[in-house]
Parts: sequence; structure tokens; C-alpha cells
Amino acid sequence: MFHDRTLARQARAVDPRPKSAVSHGAGLAGMAGLLVWTAAALWYGMDGPFSALVNVLACAVPMTGWSLVVDKVHRNASTGIDWRAKRPWRESLDISLAKLAGLWATWALIGVAYGTVRAYWDRPFLFSMWCFAYAAPALFVLSIPYVAWLDRRLTEPRDGAWAFGAWLMGTARPPREEIYAHLRSWTVKGFFLVFMLAIVPGNFRDVIDTPFGWHDPVMLATWLIRFMFMVDVAFATVGYLLTMRPLDAHIRSANPFAAAWMAALICYPPFIMMDDGGPLDYRPGTQDWNLWFAGHPAVLWALGITLVVLTGIYAWSTVAFGLRFSNLTNRGILTHGPYAWSRHPAYLAKNLFWWLSSVPILTTGSIVDAARATILIAVVSGVYYWRAKTEERHLMLDPEYVAYWQWMERHGPVPRFFAWLFGRQTAVSAEAVVPAA
Repeated sequence: MFHDRTLARQARAVDPRPKSAVSHGAGLAGMAGLLVWTAAALWYGMDGPFSALVNVLACAVPMTGWSLVVDKVHRNASTGIDWRAKRPWRESLDISLAKLAGLWATWALIGVAYGTVRAYWDRPFLFSMWCFAYAAPALFVLSIPYVAWLDRRLTEPRDGAWAFGAWLMGTARPPREEIYAHLRSWTVKGFFLVFMLAIVPGNFRDVIDTPFGWHDPVMLATWLIRFMFMVDVAFATVGYLLTMRPLDAHIRSANPFAAAWMAALICYPPFIMMDDGGPLDYRPGTQDWNLWFAGHPAVLWALGITLVVLTGIYAWSTVAFGLRFSNLTNRGILTHGPYAWSRHPAYLAKNLFWWLSSVPILTTGSIVDAARATILIAVVSGVYYWRAKTEERHLMLDPEYVAYWQWMERHGPVPRFFAWLFGRQTAVSAEAVVPAA
């Protein structure tokens, strides 16, 4: 065993992990701001929606500051910005006008979609609609100086928004794929941002209002789990809000494969299949872990700690993104934190949590109910396996992800564990990387 660990350390020394697009510091800065505001809200009992929005802001501001001042992400070549160059206004004006036309038309299409889908006319989405109604005029006005200022500094200002605007205005005939890529990116943002904003107040209120008890494993685990979910939602909301090139947090590409969209969309409302009464709802006939093991404090403590750890890994997987969290997109490849252990730590932790918290083989009904619940939760786990594979198919188009994938096959604890479990060889063994003595 010692010999194997020594070889593994030697292998990692000569075969270092690819650099992550996000630093540890960005996520830690956001977490610090979130903790400060959450503590203040707990102290003063501020559990309302405005306090929840301030919590998102308290997460976003320190992360943005760290990213610009410490990591200096605005200087990354991947931003596509040359700060030393500045085009004359006359050269970039036509481009900016077409880009603004494309942006405004895209926002109008998203607005029509919100107004058409009935699910967005009811709670909790009404909160998102309220936020958008107040933000829309400011976004419309601020987009003008922002686009005009940025286009003078972009190495290639003719992006997807320009392509869509130029096509609408009839001033150019850009490649269709550029327009499709632009619409895919904004579809991702429009679909997921409305959901994240909708659940921000509820997740925050759960943390502020849930009783906290050090000596009760169920109360303690419940509060910590709700806190982790609140962290996840806050960071994810920031990620969807700050898709900006100067922060190097723009969408490089949105997943072009229909299977990936199907696998992701059925996990979120209004298309969700796992919700109460949905075709993949495994909860009927089951109960939470605290009921099954009531009266067994040792089991409750052990299981409560395990569930908190799993939820912590799930939240950490989102915190690691910093400003860049997003489904169905490539906004830079992460290789640090939990992504140094698993390529899909959030999916793995979430599914293990569901299995352990519901214990589907136990039932309040018949053995048929137990079998049905077990089969359905297995299908849900299969959906997330499908999501992981379709996401990898997209990310494999990026050479940086290919390098990360190969490194994980050689050194990642989770991939190597499954390789051992199923008796297959990893892509390159650790021993093969270390030069022979």
C-alpha cells in the first residue's frame, strides 16, 4: 500500500493536474461574504425576499473583487479583450448597433417565452418576474454604453449577438451556426436564471427560520443541509447573472446536442419528471431517514453526518465555479476542489444523498411499493448518468477538457475506483507516468 501511494505521489509530481480556470480564492471570497450576511440575517431575523437578494449580492461582490484584483481575470487571453487597443468610435459603431439589435431582440424573445409558459405565471416564479420587471429598464439603458465601450476593445467584436442583429437588420449574412450558438447560450441563461431566482427566497428563508439544535442529530443535520442548499442556489444565481467577458465568465459554447438538453431539462420545472406526482417521483410509500431510524441515535448521528458531508460536497462543487456556474455550457474547465477527485462530484453526491435519505427499499406500504421506489430512484440516477455523459460529449470538443479527462483517468480517485471496481484499465496508469528507476 505504501509503495502504491509513493508511486502515485511521484506520478502526480511529474504529471501535474491541468490548471483550473477558476481559483480557490474566488469561491472562498464569495463564501465569506455569504457567511457574513447570513449571520447578520440570523441575528436580526431577516428572512424576507429582499434579504435573500442581498445574500446573493454579498456572495457576488467579494467574488468579483477577488477575480479582478487578485486573479486579474480581465487580463486573460480567453476574454477576447485587448485592453491596449482602442478602436475609433466610427469603426465600432455599426458593429455595436447590430449587436444591440441582436441583444434586444433576444431579450424580447425570452420575454415572450416567459409570458407564454403558464408555469411562470404562478409562485414561485412570480418573484423572478418581479425582479425582471424592475431590472429590464436598467439593463436596456446600461447595455448601450457597455456594448459600445466593450466593442472598441474586443479583438473580434462580431460575436453571436452581432450575427443575430446583423441578420435581423439585413446588413450582413453571418454563418447560421453563429446565430444558433448565440440563441442556445441565451436559452440556457433565460431558462435557468428564472428558476434560480425563483428559489432564492425560499432557500434563504429555510435557513433563517429552521430551528438549530446541537444535541439533536436530525435538527442539526436538517439545518446544515438547508444551509448547503442555500449556498448552492446563491452561487448558481450569481453564475447565471454575471456572464460577462471582462470577468472572463462569458459562455464559450452552449451544448449543441439535443440529448444533453433533454437530459437536463427534465430535471427542472416546468419539464421536471422527478417532482411530486411526476413519472419519476419515487417518494410515494417512502419516508425520510429520520423516521426510519427514529429511536436509534447512533444511526441517526452517523447517517446525519453522512448526509451533511454529501450535501457539503454538492455545495462545494458549485462554490468551486466561482462566477462561472451554468448548466449546458462551457465557461472554462474546472480542475480544482472536488473536480480533482471526480469529473461530476455534484451528481455523484446528490444521488448518494437521495438513496441514503429516502432508503427506498424500506416502505410504509407493500413490497411492491418498495420495489417501485427502488426502480424509480435507480432511473433517476440513470438520468444523471445520462446528463454526465452528454455534458462530457460537449466538453470533449475543448482540448483543455480532454487533457483534464485524461489526467483524471490517470489520477482521479473516483475514476480509478470505478476502474478497479469494474476491472478495467485506466487510460494511463500512474506507474507508466513515473520514469523507471
